[in-house]
Amino acid sequence: MTILEAMQARHAVRSYKDLPLNPETISILQKEIDACNREGGLRIQLVTGEPKAFDSFLAHYGKFSGVQNYIALIGKKNADLDEKLGYYGERLALQAQMLELNTCWVAMTFGKGAAKSFCTIAPGEKLICVLSLGYGATQGTAHKSKPMDALCQVEGDMPEWFRKGMEAALLAPTAMNQQKFLLSLSGNEVTAKALGGFYSKVDLGIVKYHFEAGAGKENFSWGGR
Repeated sequence: MTILEAMQARHAVRSYKDLPLNPETISILQKEIDACNREGGLRIQLVTGEPKAFDSFLAHYGKFSGVQNYIALIGKKNADLDEKLGYYGERLALQAQMLELNTCWVAMTFGKGAAKSFCTIAPGEKLICVLSLGYGATQGTAHKSKPMDALCQVEGDMPEWFRKGMEAALLAPTAMNQQKFLLSLSGNEVTAKALGGFYSKVDLGIVKYHFEAGAGKENFSWGGR
């Protein structure tokens, strides 16, 4: 399965089978987490065989069941943390999909206190959200998307690489399916902007990872910083 195939196949899943992750799968995921932490200066952690974070009123309200594994998205508090965790978290969600696992981004409907007790969080660091992880009872369903032209601005004709990037960005999961982002092209420079809303900076990181995978990093540079 390619990364683009994983984007097309991956949907939010909230109910999981009572099956443990096998050691080989855990090893592959851990190596990818280690790589993300090195590249991003983060402290993302894999927690397995731990049901307490999803055995709460909030988790049941969020219609989660059978969650015993999750990826805790943690890093040092700074202005870029949410976006960075969105970027690397989606990289991990897609790696999980390629390992035939299912995931769901979870910001509010889990027991954050319980999750923290199973993680190492240093002073100055923050747990932003988690990815539930496991073998889904279903494969989830595709989300509705806004039209491409509502989410981008292009000077002149749209290059094919930008179109491919946008097609991938349209597949990106966003909080409450709000898709509050705008990608703008000027020359070979792309600017990504969060338009406000619930966890929109995390969403922006997710969108940027998708866009890069679809467009190809060699075709453009990010602007606006």
